[in-house]
Amino acid sequence: MHPAPRALRRAVAVTTTALLATALGCAPQPEEKAADTPSGAAGNTCAKGKLATKTSGKLTIATDEPAYEPWFKDDTPANGEGFESAVAYAVAQQLGYDKSAVVWQSVPFNKAFAPGEKTFDFDVNQVSISDERKQAVDFSSGYYDVRQAVIALKGTKAAKAKTVADLKSLKLGAQVGTTSLDYIDDLVKPAQEPAAYAKNDQAKSALKNGQVDAIVVDLPTAFYITAAEVTDATIVGQFENQGGTPEQFGLVLDKGSALTSCVTDAVDALRKDGTLDKLEQQWLSDAVDAPVLK
Repeated sequence: MHPAPRALRRAVAVTTTALLATALGCAPQPEEKAADTPSGAAGNTCAKGKLATKTSGKLTIATDEPAYEPWFKDDTPANGEGFESAVAYAVAQQLGYDKSAVVWQSVPFNKAFAPGEKTFDFDVNQVSISDERKQAVDFSSGYYDVRQAVIALKGTKAAKAKTVADLKSLKLGAQVGTTSLDYIDDLVKPAQEPAAYAKNDQAKSALKNGQVDAIVVDLPTAFYITAAEVTDATIVGQFENQGGTPEQFGLVLDKGSALTSCVTDAVDALRKDGTLDKLEQQWLSDAVDAPVLK
């Protein structure tokens, strides 16, 4: 094969150079790319008020409906009253979003940490952090250390229980998908199959109607139920935390969310500056020590 004439080779080189220059001119330059990168991408992940949220300029926070006291007040998460509502707005402020930029969304408890893409930026709904749940979602660091408690009607056999062993012969109930139900299954291991309810309201009704001997809920909720909702009930006692790490509630985010580290930093800052302690004293002050069931 004969080499191409010199003039032809020169023409090809010129054409190639021109095409290359055109291609480079069309390619985005590093400075332009950085300028066009949406907030929330690497390098600017936690810019206040400019996170890569579901809705630009807004922070979408989810919880269940109804929203129970003492975590929320008057079933109105947006009023900023109740421990979790107050925590949610404090986190939002840390992230650079004022109250007017927060949008609330109703999401059932179990759906919040089920596999699949979320419609919210984070969920706050007494969801305990666990390795199993971390397979499907991300969690912030813990914003509340939890104890589980047993409630029974006054004057009943269940109300007289002093130990975990005393609970084994009882019919117990709790909300499905909760750590409360896990404590019944894994710690108490009752002789009778525990009753699992879709809502705490159903568990409370079952207790009042004598369908179960006792129910298990977190301690602050137990104090509220016995003080305001089922006043003929009493707190039998609380369980010791299982293992070395205390059970904690965490904010729930999409698996692999770009916001997880930002939300965790916000929670950590609120713990460090004493805000979480102050809010706990303000909204959960009734949740004092109860007898420990061993």
